Amino acid sequence: MQTTIRHAEQDDYAAIAHIYAQPLAAAGTMQIPLQSREVWKQRLAGMATHDRMLVAVVQGEVVGNLGLHPVPNPRRAHVAGIGMAVRDDLHGRGIGTALLKAAIDLADNWLNLLRLELTVYADNTAAQRLYQNHGFVLEGTHRAYALRHGQYVDTHAMARLHPAPPGVR
Repeated sequence: MQTTIRHAEQDDYAAIAHIYAQPLAAAGTMQIPLQSREVWKQRLAGMATHDRMLVAVVQGEVVGNLGLHPVPNPRRAHVAGIGMAVRDDLHGRGIGTALLKAAIDLADNWLNLLRLELTVYADNTAAQRLYQNHGFVLEGTHRAYALRHGQYVDTHAMARLHPAPPGVR
């Protein structure tokens, strides 16, 4: 499967809304299920100039996205948070890997970011493996972090430093 990564364009809002309308994408992220296309249109239009929204394109269709959000506080200018989702029917096909590799390259080689950080649901072992395979390490657990399907669930805080300290992949 040939995957192309590019920066999101204004016209991608409908495809991004479709990704997050799917059950696994909604449950695996902090997004509210079933948001309108207009919400995503406004988000893309209102993104801060330092934010980056990457999309994965397969056969001309946007099938995944990753937000790279540098922290605006000058004391944390070396840090960015990430969040991503892939269309439910395409999990396990390398799309998340392609998005993450592109974001890491951008962070390390173009944006001079030292630290990438994220939260991942404690029961999402596939995503945790993906992040670990790209140098992210577990830093702690947030108990009862978010409401999902009517239950409070834990998340793990993970981060990646560049260059990685000795002993870290």
